[in-house]
Amino acid sequence: MRTFKNLASLILLVFGFACSVSAAPLPRIHILATGGTIAGVGASSTGSAYKPGQLGIDQLLEAVPEINKVAEVTGEQIFTIASQDMTDVDWLKLAQRVNQLLARDDVDGIVITHGTDTMEETAYFLNLTVKSNKPVVLTGAMRPATSLSADGPLNLFNAVVTAGAKESEGRGTLIVLNGIILGARDATKTNTLSVQTFQSPNSGILGYVHDGEVNYQLKNEKLHTSQSVFDITNRTTLPKVGIVYGYANADPVLVEALINAGYEGIVHAGVGNGNIHKQVFPALIKARNKGIQVVRSSRVPTGPSTLDAEVDDQANRFIAALDLNPQKARILLMLALTETNDWEKIQEMFLVY
Repeated sequence: MRTFKNLASLILLVFGFACSVSAAPLPRIHILATGGTIAGVGASSTGSAYKPGQLGIDQLLEAVPEINKVAEVTGEQIFTIASQDMTDVDWLKLAQRVNQLLARDDVDGIVITHGTDTMEETAYFLNLTVKSNKPVVLTGAMRPATSLSADGPLNLFNAVVTAGAKESEGRGTLIVLNGIILGARDATKTNTLSVQTFQSPNSGILGYVHDGEVNYQLKNEKLHTSQSVFDITNRTTLPKVGIVYGYANADPVLVEALINAGYEGIVHAGVGNGNIHKQVFPALIKARNKGIQVVRSSRVPTGPSTLDAEVDDQANRFIAALDLNPQKARILLMLALTETNDWEKIQEMFLVY
């Protein structure tokens, strides 16, 4: 009889433990919708023509009822735009809202639905301005919601899974599409059509999402989020920084235009190792002499624009972008200029961020 009672007690103990495990609270994820292809509607399920940002957050969530099994989800429509129309003001509003939400105890992570055209830029901006270790994950789609094989619903599900995973904490802003997890600093759009468009050609993927679970393999070692010095809490504008593209027989007129328009920074997307055409070089020196910061980046998709290679950065007071592409170099320079106009201090920021 005693053995039977002991066995019964053991069964009740195991059953109680199983119930307590199954009753573990789900992560609380807030979704900020901005529009983009993931919310796009086309005239045909097989055609390529569509209008982005036509569906609201409620319609996006209705398409993925499985989300409710992995998280307690709330959502809001913060913008309704195509991402090619994203502005500095939009970035500031988005970052400020993310910081407000993550300061709350009832929010464990953020997912942002976003168009893919400028997703990498928004992600990197948030990577430098969010002041929390809680996960922030951007996702989107290459095919509109009405497509025969829409990629948005699974991308949204995987993004929520990633944002709700404890392993995602402290990794900076992330991008999740097509089952892979990328760091905001290194991710870039590499194809105009493919659902596998986002890659990190210089560093590789951080991990992947499969069957509702995340698996990480790498970690971003650069400073980000809670480690960042950049504070945009009360900002309504950002310093004006433009990009000039390098090419054979390049004309300095574009650099001159930015100088005359009062820009505070210029990113030169140079050839090769950030090299500059001889006709453009004097215009960039003129910019420096006027106190405008000049960053040497490269139009080449992989490899760094190294310090003092064919161009003497020290002598010319240029800043090497290293492995940041031109569009991300612009973001870091804008934020750096909110802190300092010392080119050597800004170069240090390019080394650590």
